[in-house]
Amino acid sequence: MGAFTEKQEALVSGSFEAFKQNIPHLSILFYTSILEKAPAAKGLFSFLKDSDGVPHDNPKLKAHAEKVFELTRDSAAQLRAKGEVVLPDAISKHLGSVHAEKGVTDPQFVVVKEALLKTIKEAVGDKWSEELSAAWGIAYDELAAAIKKAMS
Repeated sequence: MGAFTEKQEALVSGSFEAFKQNIPHLSILFYTSILEKAPAAKGLFSFLKDSDGVPHDNPKLKAHAEKVFELTRDSAAQLRAKGEVVLPDAISKHLGSVHAEKGVTDPQFVVVKEALLKTIKEAVGDKWSEELSAAWGIAYDELAAAIKKAMS
């Protein structure tokens, strides 16, 4: 991977703002996309486990979605500034232990990535481009790699 550019970072942070404008709708889309691809993933999320489908007014669901997108946005900023994603110790330990405890696998990280890209595509509408998709994809992959490292 070449250096993460200023333009890529700008694409990610600009589209993150678009995501934030409509978190209630987009967080539901995000989890619906995950469950369409991987119905068994339902058991991995406390706020989905006991519900029928994706609950529409669960604050935990919105907060979790916002965190995933926010961490990916932060990863883009770090890639631009430092060339790598380094999670603060407390966050690294927390994400590592939660994902390890739930037994999250590589294919599940890929499902979340696909759902994230689909959600951002919905958020930005006609501003969507391959370049935007690639920037989010790289930032997410590097974040996932940092979480996987923390899991081991």
